[in-house]
Amino acid sequence: PDGSGFRKVVSKAGYSLGWPKFSPDGKRVIFYSILTSDTFNAHRPEDVTTTTSQIVSVDFATGTEWVNHTTDASLKMGGAYIGNSTNIGYLYRTGTSVGWINYTSTPTKNFYGNIRNPAWSPDGTKIVYESTGWGIRAAEKSLWSFDSSYEYRFMDVFPMLNNKTGRIVTTQKQFGNSSIVTSTPGYTNLSLVFDPFSVNDTAAFAGLNVQGLSGAFQPTWTQDASKIAFGVGAWFFDRVNNPGALYIANADGSNVHNLTDNTLNAGFPSFNPNGTKLVYRLWNLDKGPLGLRIMDLATGAVTKLTDGWDNTPGWSPDGERIVFTRNTNWTTADGARWKADRFDVCTIRPDGTDLQVLTTSGANDAHAVWTNDGRIAYSTGMYGFRDECALFDDTFQPYGQIVVMNYDGSNKVLMTDTLWEDSMPLFVPAQFWPAASTTKTLNSNASKSSYALAALAVLSLLSL
Repeated sequence: PDGSGFRKVVSKAGYSLGWPKFSPDGKRVIFYSILTSDTFNAHRPEDVTTTTSQIVSVDFATGTEWVNHTTDASLKMGGAYIGNSTNIGYLYRTGTSVGWINYTSTPTKNFYGNIRNPAWSPDGTKIVYESTGWGIRAAEKSLWSFDSSYEYRFMDVFPMLNNKTGRIVTTQKQFGNSSIVTSTPGYTNLSLVFDPFSVNDTAAFAGLNVQGLSGAFQPTWTQDASKIAFGVGAWFFDRVNNPGALYIANADGSNVHNLTDNTLNAGFPSFNPNGTKLVYRLWNLDKGPLGLRIMDLATGAVTKLTDGWDNTPGWSPDGERIVFTRNTNWTTADGARWKADRFDVCTIRPDGTDLQVLTTSGANDAHAVWTNDGRIAYSTGMYGFRDECALFDDTFQPYGQIVVMNYDGSNKVLMTDTLWEDSMPLFVPAQFWPAASTTKTLNSNASKSSYALAALAVLSLLSL
């Protein structure tokens, strides 16, 4: 207990061993054993019922005397000796958050339901367990604050604040049909700007929309709050088969019109500070990524900024740099073919000079946005799974944490540290929070601020 005597108890080549527990007499350790290659399938809902692990124990002193307490083809976790008996309880996972409490002796099955992380009382008569909920959090729900200088809130995707009006614009991906809406930072006084079905009401588009794969994404304000631009189309991996177009509208939703012709997949725009230009990413349906482009809104002229696998650009508040995410493993020879993951946060000047790669974690770093004071906030996968990989549900990647850094990549500070996904941060200064929406912490200290965090998968959005 004092941290001394650290040693490896047991390992097995090609296998992952986890969730260890002592036997009542402390002489054996019980755990699950799963092929390392199957740990991915263990957290995929379509593969849970065809993935196998076993409940195993070994002698604690030597790591030998391997005993398989189960042998059937099913996914089992959380083995524990029940009381002082040789009976062993464990969780038999049958779906996302769903499972049976099973035993090696009578009763072989106890109860079924939304069960995760079971633990038995010392006498074996009671079980405490986690019941996971997959419902959408309420907008602006308070979250745990990892830094007492900030309040953390939950928000839908692609939130952006307008400093003139104090309103935010978001894509209603979790709370609607991926329409564009504006609201107060407290998510009151909602106003619909654009419904993607107003320009595409096909069954195919609707089918993708239900899956979160199409809609109006990454809205961006002009600084004077008069206009909002956004991309409309199919995203994620469906961008390879479907077009996307840039649209612009007045902030009240009037005067909607497209800026690109929908022959390619254009999306994820960002205005320059004076609202005369847009930077956006472009994808060729046959050849793959075309990089970033800049459009002059007065003339319609388009210039090439980059030609990499680049996405989610954002113009800095001072107009000097553009931040974006790049797949740094990709080359033009790869074409539309997916390359081994390695996304990094980069900046470049609007004239195409001074490209800077700001992250070197070796993991996926993405969804970078500018804070009001000219720093960069982004999501990083560098910390990997914050628990044993096989224990997660319904994910295909390590979740991301929020990091804030200086514009040049220095002074990286971790802002969140959770088991779950933290992404798409937005810094909202406290003065924009109405009294009815602020928390006690915000009311008591005018210097406090808020990060609105949207929980989404980092990698899937990187490929938008």
